[in-house]
Amino acid sequence: QVNMSSMDLEKLKMTGAGRAIAVLTSGGDAQGMNAAVRAVTRMGIYVGAKVYLIHEGYQGLVDGGDNIKLAHWHSVTNIIQLGGTVIGSARCKTFTTREGRLAAAFNLVKKGVTNLCVCGGDGSLTGANIFRSEWSGLLAELVQKGRITDTLAKQHDHLNIVGLVGSIDNDFCGTDMTIGADSALHRIMEIIDAIMTTAQSHQRTFVLEVMGRHCGYLALVSALASGADWLFIPETPPQEGWEDLMCSRLEGSRVKGSRLNIIIVAEGAIDINGKPISSNYIKDLVVKRLGYDTRVTVLGHVQRGGTPSAFDRILVSLGVEAVIALLEASPETPACVIGLSGNHPVRLPLMECVEMTKLVQTAMNEKKFDEAVKLRGGSFENNLNIYKLLAYQKPAPSESNFSLAILNVGAPAAGMNAAVRSAVRLALAHGHKVYAVNDGFQGLANGEVHFISNICFISYFRTLPDKQMEKVVENITKFSISALLVIGGFEGYEGVLQLFEARCHYDELCIPMCVIPATISNNVPGTDFSLGADTAVNAAMESCDKIKQSASGTKRRVFVVETMGGFCGYLATSTGIAVGADAAYIFEDPINIHDLTTNVEHLAEKMKKDIQRGLVLRNEKCHENYTTDFIYNLYSSEGKGIFDCRVNVLGHLQQGGVPSPFDRNFGTKLGVKAVQWISEKLTETFRQGRVFANSSDTACVLGLNRKVTSFTPVTELKDVTDFEHRMPKVQWWFNLRPMLKMLAKYQTSFCEYVPGEIEHVTKRSISIDCGF
Repeated sequence: QVNMSSMDLEKLKMTGAGRAIAVLTSGGDAQGMNAAVRAVTRMGIYVGAKVYLIHEGYQGLVDGGDNIKLAHWHSVTNIIQLGGTVIGSARCKTFTTREGRLAAAFNLVKKGVTNLCVCGGDGSLTGANIFRSEWSGLLAELVQKGRITDTLAKQHDHLNIVGLVGSIDNDFCGTDMTIGADSALHRIMEIIDAIMTTAQSHQRTFVLEVMGRHCGYLALVSALASGADWLFIPETPPQEGWEDLMCSRLEGSRVKGSRLNIIIVAEGAIDINGKPISSNYIKDLVVKRLGYDTRVTVLGHVQRGGTPSAFDRILVSLGVEAVIALLEASPETPACVIGLSGNHPVRLPLMECVEMTKLVQTAMNEKKFDEAVKLRGGSFENNLNIYKLLAYQKPAPSESNFSLAILNVGAPAAGMNAAVRSAVRLALAHGHKVYAVNDGFQGLANGEVHFISNICFISYFRTLPDKQMEKVVENITKFSISALLVIGGFEGYEGVLQLFEARCHYDELCIPMCVIPATISNNVPGTDFSLGADTAVNAAMESCDKIKQSASGTKRRVFVVETMGGFCGYLATSTGIAVGADAAYIFEDPINIHDLTTNVEHLAEKMKKDIQRGLVLRNEKCHENYTTDFIYNLYSSEGKGIFDCRVNVLGHLQQGGVPSPFDRNFGTKLGVKAVQWISEKLTETFRQGRVFANSSDTACVLGLNRKVTSFTPVTELKDVTDFEHRMPKVQWWFNLRPMLKMLAKYQTSFCEYVPGEIEHVTKRSISIDCGF
């Protein structure tokens, strides 16, 4: 964790003192906007600035008056879980005129505001940049008309602009994700899951239309995550004769035993000639050609609604970065937008992003569709290629000489089945023989190895192979296993490490081995994220939302909530940020009795004011002595007469539920990447009629680091792993801790906070962005 330009809290407060920041939301609403508004407001107040909330977007900025209100700490309390935007959003034609921007400038100067944070799409952000470029001229005109004094104009001689991208379409170039996109995917997948059950009952075909007039991101990712039979998006129109191909594929799936078909179409879908393809046209085609009972479901604005996902709430980090960027800005600093690059906030020149975004539409208008896909970024292109690979794959012309065994190790984690599904399908397409091993390494030792020709359920077990190595080797030989794919948590990593280290005794273990990290604890070395962690955070967040709501009619109550995660505090920290917790106790951030006393006093002070509810999270192994019951008893005793206390242990509900869109997508892509890597290693190491892979790079963890997938040898990860506590020694998410404390109004040091760097957005930067 490189501390290149760490922030000093006192310096921040000196910079913020006397400054005024205004925040508005504009254009279409998106889930997560409220979390961003909350973060900007509280960070601004934290550093000593005045913060104004502009209601009704640019219309409120033009109209002024009560639409521009001074915010207090509690002005944004209890909004993090709400969809939409509580300060309103409106499209404003008046602001597109100079007269409208003149009125807006007057209203800001009256409040002393020279720092504006705009949360919206590319149109809203372009308008903000025009406003900034005209600022000096607008003030000169106001002086000339006698509406403000020359002194006042000189005091506010430049306007700083920072943008946050709020768009469910994820159509803004330069950032990995826009605010609202992940939540929209949650709504879409909830509906697809519901439709699949009724479609299967009646053997129906469903045509689902999702939003995306100019961008097919939502359609593409939901198709990949759901295994849709066919996909229509504006960036890749189908070729002439697509009707025959689609009907043939739908018919083929029914012949193989499927009872349903799912077709996903973006609302802006077109054919190769630019003619719109409507969902009703697709439905009529299927009915006419195949005679299938076919229905259309247009999802519409339900995709914009509902509570934000955990990911969109954790994007509050962008709001914190926006305030820092405003405080550091000078008259020479170009307007920037805060984007996300591999879990880290970055500052992107606003107009570079806008121009690149416009180039995508230009490419589509000129029918340069391959270029349009590349301009969408590496992640979009990877999603599309993997969807095509899985949806349109053809059987191998002949069987290979190799066999792959797949086993799940450790506790269950959402997304495991997605990884197994894609791995099995691709392995079969490569001609490999595929075995499912039930009960993990224990099952491999016991011979629970079964040949599969399609997708199956694979049971899991926690045991490691070291105590039964000879039996494991015996069955690898018996079933002629050429490679192992282990999907699991820390036990999966440790087990493959033991197999690798036993190669010196058993040649039979000289085969390619790959670990796909899958655990809700997110504690596997070699990756930023493990399968199941995102689903678990969402499950814990939803439970905490309900717990907070249960106290809405109760005065002065504090909830102590225990999360899972072993010694790793990722789950508690991420959930704490997503629900606006007052504290989150974790092993990596040691606590003492003084810290606990400070927290109790902080909550007691909070209860005396408007907010009469508290939420404290505790990781299950954060401290040997400060147990959940101890903290509950301490809070109950010290808060007696001020607040009462309740305890909740979330337990295994964090391991259950349907996988989140991220975990489905993540698992699908990791399964594909793993089989591609294994197939390459098998070919490279096949010599004289057998596989012999004894180098360190043939036993790896497949991880996502920043936004790059990488295969890291298990032996290289030993030095960065804390085996006693079963987690990596350094974890990227720990830098989120100061933000969690700041948003709960604790005085905390920002010395570990690394401000976002400037990243330019060009055709070249997008072309070399491998994405995920």
